[in-house]
Amino acid sequence: MSSSSISSLVVPLSRPWRLSRPASFALLASIVLFFLAGSSAPTPLYAIYQAAWGFSPVTVTVIFGIYAVAVLATLLTFGSLSDYVGRRPVLIVATLLQAGTMIIFATAQGLTALLVARVLQGLSTGAAISAIGAGLLDLDRARGTVANSVAPMAGTATGGLLSALMVQYLPAPTHLVYLVLAAIFVLQAVGVALMPESTAPRPGALASIRPRLRVPAELRASVLLAAPALVATWALAGFYGSLGPALVRRTLGSSSVLMGGLTLFILAGSGALTVLLLRGWAALRIMNSGAVALIVGVGLTLVAAAHGTASLFFVGAVLAGAGFGAGFQGAIRTVLPRTAAADRAGVLSVLYVISYLAMGVPAVLGGLRVVHGHGLLATSREYGEAVMVLGALALAGGLSRARRRAIA
Repeated sequence: MSSSSISSLVVPLSRPWRLSRPASFALLASIVLFFLAGSSAPTPLYAIYQAAWGFSPVTVTVIFGIYAVAVLATLLTFGSLSDYVGRRPVLIVATLLQAGTMIIFATAQGLTALLVARVLQGLSTGAAISAIGAGLLDLDRARGTVANSVAPMAGTATGGLLSALMVQYLPAPTHLVYLVLAAIFVLQAVGVALMPESTAPRPGALASIRPRLRVPAELRASVLLAAPALVATWALAGFYGSLGPALVRRTLGSSSVLMGGLTLFILAGSGALTVLLLRGWAALRIMNSGAVALIVGVGLTLVAAAHGTASLFFVGAVLAGAGFGAGFQGAIRTVLPRTAAADRAGVLSVLYVISYLAMGVPAVLGGLRVVHGHGLLATSREYGEAVMVLGALALAGGLSRARRRAIA
């Protein structure tokens, strides 16, 4: 055999096998989906944990809120790290940590383990979420912008319903869903190792982990326009994620775990579907439409909860979810398409910091008000009214911007 024939055999073997760009894009979208699925998976299980370990309703909101705090802390420090070291190293560590977190959930014997798992889950999600979002934009800016809006909601819907179904119909309700997710995260870590790097490493990694929020000057007006919509939509997510299961049980008169998961699925699923259906609309139009749907949907939900009307409750959840999806997509599309590649992870970190603050802080405050004498219905009404006011502010800002553009 000639030397040229030998080299033709050796060279392909010496090159590491890599995923194609479409496969890499699908892998990154799946990581967002399952990270958010993992974050919502405990929601239908809170009633089981509460009965087994005897903690108060406010503890549920603390468990919910501590995850948001951990995400925030990581976004403030490691949120832009992938802009400097590359997407792959950050994602490999994050997916493996997420797999370990699922094992802690599956073997938890008390509240302490649950809190530790939620903190670690928040750390891994905070480290990964901006790197994934930036990686999706690196591969395809148009499809990446849509995926950044769809995947988190699709993941939330999937995790809530998958967990509820497993709890309702399969054995080992507090173990099986976590073990399935752990296996998925390990496989995803392997996939990331085979994925080509989408951005070139550059100096400044150590400096980038100093806590800071930085938005390039040319994007600040866009971020200010998007902020009210982000706050309104993610405060809505906090409402359904923390008080939603208890409100469902009271409204429907059912203790079924499946109902709590179904409500979260309807909210997030209708949001994801709305993003796909309206992806051809202009960003400002989507954001304004989302604010209207959110206000109407939350209003119907509060009326249904006050009168115990199950059908109206689910109609409200569908409309509120549509508002969530449209408002979030409009906010993301107002900012991301104009962001330079070198700033993508950092700008995404800022957007997610706003989002998780809006989700975590009101949820914990709502839990405190439930426990300290205000009751579930009164607290839900106050929380829902606050979300409606935020939606109205987002709508006012969007209409004002549209009017200025029309005059210009």
